[in-house]
Amino acid sequence: MLAISGLGDLRARIEAWRADGRRIAFVPTMGNLHAGHLALVERALVLGERVVVSVFVNPTQFAPGEDYESYPRTLEADRRRLETAGVDLLFAPEVRAIYPHAVQIDASYAVPSVGQGLEDAFRPGFFSGVITVVKRLFDLVAPDVAVFGEKDYQQLCVVRTMVRDLKLPIEIASVQTVREADGLALSSRNQYLSAREREIAPQLHGTLGEVAAAVAAGETAYPQIEQEATERLRVLGFEPDYVSLRSAETLRPLSTGARSGVVLGAARLGRARLIDNLIF
Repeated sequence: MLAISGLGDLRARIEAWRADGRRIAFVPTMGNLHAGHLALVERALVLGERVVVSVFVNPTQFAPGEDYESYPRTLEADRRRLETAGVDLLFAPEVRAIYPHAVQIDASYAVPSVGQGLEDAFRPGFFSGVITVVKRLFDLVAPDVAVFGEKDYQQLCVVRTMVRDLKLPIEIASVQTVREADGLALSSRNQYLSAREREIAPQLHGTLGEVAAAVAAGETAYPQIEQEATERLRVLGFEPDYVSLRSAETLRPLSTGARSGVVLGAARLGRARLIDNLIF
């Protein structure tokens, strides 16, 4: 496996693969890799003849006071895991390589409607930062296909919309959320949980499952269902940001009488902010 940080070396390798007619699959990450990331890599290995994984903690998607400085950085361990997994190239750039002039948002493409509300309401500017870094990484890697996880469901929808709006020649593939045996979605931020909080954390997924089951059973008072779920999380010890029933395609509020969609939830538990979703 090649490990590259410079743009010149990256371009040379990508151009060589292109000259050989290789199909390139790309997995963008912020590192501190776990089994969820490796599931994305496994999918990329199926979809592409050459697989590139980036490890870059993107400063523009962290708001002031969030955990940018303390976000876990484990590059050497990540390199070993990716090499074992069969990745062809690890791209681990410095900040100045991605933001050569200033660390700032690219305003040339506005956050689409699918990125408004939900996470955007609680992390203002987050999706602007995501769009900025994903666009730049796409420009550098020029993949045929990029693989994202469904745990960050709204982010996945934003990226898909951006690719469609900008007519980028990139296929966006997704992989189902990887979970612990008790249902907790894998996340690098789970390590912030205390032992007691870790016992409580799976209840976020459980609560979303109850919401989905209520809708499937024919209940249509969606605001009431959402509010009851929010209160249940609060009683369990979470500080909930939202529980919301949405269309899985547009992320608009679920239409009355709909029997399929997605329920999304976000809640703080100690130092950790957990997000999850359930498509039903």
